Amino acid sequence: MSLAIVHSRGLDGLSAPEVSVEVHLAGGLPGFTLVGLADAEVREARDRVRAALQNSGFKFPDKRITVNLAPADLPKESGRFDLPIALGILAASGQLPANALGDYEFAGELSLTGALRPIRGALAMTLAADRRGRRFVLPAESAREAALAGAPVLAAETLLAVCSHLAGQEALAVLHTDAATPQTQTLADLADVRGQTQAKRVLEIAAAGGHSLLLAGPPGAGKSMLAARLPGLLPPLARDEALESAAILSLAGQFRPEAFGAPPLRQPHHSASAVALVGGGSTPRPGEISLAHCGILFLDELPEFERRVLEALREPLESGRIHISRAARQAEFPARFQLVAAMNPCPCGFAGDRSGRCRCTPEQVARYRGRLSGPLLDRIDLQIEVPSLDAADLQRLPDGESSATVRARVIAARERQLARQGKLNTALSTAEIDRLCTPDAAGSTLARHAIDRLRLSARAYHRILRVARTIADLADLPCIGEDQVGEAVQYRRFAGA
Repeated sequence: MSLAIVHSRGLDGLSAPEVSVEVHLAGGLPGFTLVGLADAEVREARDRVRAALQNSGFKFPDKRITVNLAPADLPKESGRFDLPIALGILAASGQLPANALGDYEFAGELSLTGALRPIRGALAMTLAADRRGRRFVLPAESAREAALAGAPVLAAETLLAVCSHLAGQEALAVLHTDAATPQTQTLADLADVRGQTQAKRVLEIAAAGGHSLLLAGPPGAGKSMLAARLPGLLPPLARDEALESAAILSLAGQFRPEAFGAPPLRQPHHSASAVALVGGGSTPRPGEISLAHCGILFLDELPEFERRVLEALREPLESGRIHISRAARQAEFPARFQLVAAMNPCPCGFAGDRSGRCRCTPEQVARYRGRLSGPLLDRIDLQIEVPSLDAADLQRLPDGESSATVRARVIAARERQLARQGKLNTALSTAEIDRLCTPDAAGSTLARHAIDRLRLSARAYHRILRVARTIADLADLPCIGEDQVGEAVQYRRFAGA
């Protein structure tokens, strides 16, 4: 047979469209032509496949070889097509039974020795292949990740092992979800934090309602330490959320099977570009906000980020998605993340500190805080100051609650929210806020005074009501009262806002 068709998958944003690898052998001068809108990585497959076939003991045909990657209008990237191209050549030249290929899909990069190397996006491709009723053959390292999709995945170490399986000689190992059970991660405990009672309370509220959070304070006050303990307060992700988060991380080659089900924590450096944060590139790839989907995006030294980078966060903070448009390609990625940010109160970091070390002028402080726009700060639900600790607090043994104790309250509050409205309070729409977050008479009066005195926008007012609803859920209160509104207003009184 001079023609063989092998099924594989490409990547287009978060989707994994099917790619048919068509291999044709013809007479004439020997040559290798690869068509189908392939980038440089795919075109280099010619040399990798030739060496891998020869070093695996197969004969490379002395014919004119044409490989078409269909559909032709879908850009193809990475070395994932090495394995299906090699199998197509073997089937077209009669060295492998062609009728054995139809029930499988293949992806994998070949080394010159014929060994299979891991690829990006294995989980997204396996989810798509399972819907077509085909089993996926992947490199062993990628198969463990892909098995989390719940579909059986065949794991192969080498090209020769794949051929032995297709020829009916030695079956490949089948990985199921049970074979990829994640390990329990050890997370930082909230009990390690000394003092900072208010900050720990705000951390609990943020975890319970999924609210965004800004921590402002001098160096060494514990802002980063507090942020690092937020993942330990969150419950494991639901399976659909865990699969979606894992699929996005897999696109970037950063997924770890042992972290499956845990909310991701992303901490980009303040030198990160807008493309690194929101995603992009000639072939659009997810940025940090999408890699933090269903988890936490922690931005330390917030004013040190470029202003245009921070302004790019405004839309996804509201919509939970990011649409990337380029001249030739468009892609949309989910970006429902919880923003946690930390900053110093002034350029030197010691404004308002009891040490009196700050020498910044009011103009310098105003210029520093002015790097954060009003619209961005308006979208951050909780904004508090984290003071430095005195000697007595530092020398006192930690005596606060553990993360497990606080997490139990957080889970209970989240269950109340899901039972009431099917989503967390941070995701409530304006109509839902009017219906579910209306305070009692005393609370409404206090909220009206807060709007007048603090000159709050409509968005800020609605966010106060969401936070108050979360505070009431933590206390298992059916209605929002004056105390809950007052506490929520207190958490929007950072001087930099």
